[in-house]
Amino acid sequence: MKDLDYSSLEQLVAIDSPSGFTEKACQFIVDHLQQYGLEAELTTKGAVRCALGDAPKLAIAAHVDTLGAIVSGVNADGSLKFSPIGGLSLTGAEGEYVRIHTLDGCVFTGTILLNDPSAHTNKKRESSERSLETMHIRLDEEVSSEKEVKDLGVETGDIVCLYPNYEELESGYIKSRFLDNKAGCYVLFELARIFKDANIPVELFFSNYEEVGHGGTCGYSEGVEELLVIDMGVLGDACAGEETACSICVKDSTGPYDYAMRKRLVELAKDAGLAYHQDVYPYYGSDGSAARAAGNDFRVALIGPGVASSHSTERTHKKGIAATVALCEAYIRDNC
Repeated sequence: MKDLDYSSLEQLVAIDSPSGFTEKACQFIVDHLQQYGLEAELTTKGAVRCALGDAPKLAIAAHVDTLGAIVSGVNADGSLKFSPIGGLSLTGAEGEYVRIHTLDGCVFTGTILLNDPSAHTNKKRESSERSLETMHIRLDEEVSSEKEVKDLGVETGDIVCLYPNYEELESGYIKSRFLDNKAGCYVLFELARIFKDANIPVELFFSNYEEVGHGGTCGYSEGVEELLVIDMGVLGDACAGEETACSICVKDSTGPYDYAMRKRLVELAKDAGLAYHQDVYPYYGSDGSAARAAGNDFRVALIGPGVASSHSTERTHKKGIAATVALCEAYIRDNC
């Protein structure tokens, strides 16, 4: 497989986009697809839809929204209370730098911390429970009261975005908080590049509410018969997946994916000599499971590059991303 250019992934990762705050990321996607001469459109819900030809029968989807938080109040000492957006791990978020976006467009920085976080004052620091009641956001401003924070313009409802910390390493690994699922979006970028002049009945779909459960429920073109979801492959003790391979999901916590689609994906991976694993994801949902639950009448399959440390300091490998691109390309050519 030839080396891919990952600059668009780095650019997308740099755009803050927790669920409910994806407008800039979605506009970036629209603009990026236009570079290939493709016309993308925003759905009423704010997702991005881009047809590669007339009357799409196959939709390939990835979600651009990420985990994050929202300001839920201000403490008496000027620190912020927060409420997670999606399945944010509090232990994984502790110590992370954040940006706070206010309604009037200002951006402040801060850090997610345990209450009384100093090792020199809190002997129970290591054993303390991490919960919304025992953690706060420390603003990087000279504030020590609720009034001073409100005078800054920071208030309940402001969006909290964790620094993405993107790194692309010579070893082929890519590290970032939000490879779930901006690595999946990058796969769709590559498919757009490959098939930009092909005029095939396929649409690319970038959802924007997956992390809160309803991103993939609607917005597809009428006539779609199959949905191939690209989302992170699960790595862990219960799974065989690897960062250097494409994961094919057999079943997640909502049930099995389409048998015929999965069988064909496995056959194509074998024929092409691609690194892949079939896995059951024990604690997982996707745009595909949301689409099924919403009553959409189409078949659904789920694949994606293996991503380590999901919902925390994530890592994948260029080999896993390239294998996913290649399997998607093979599936499209097989169907079109």
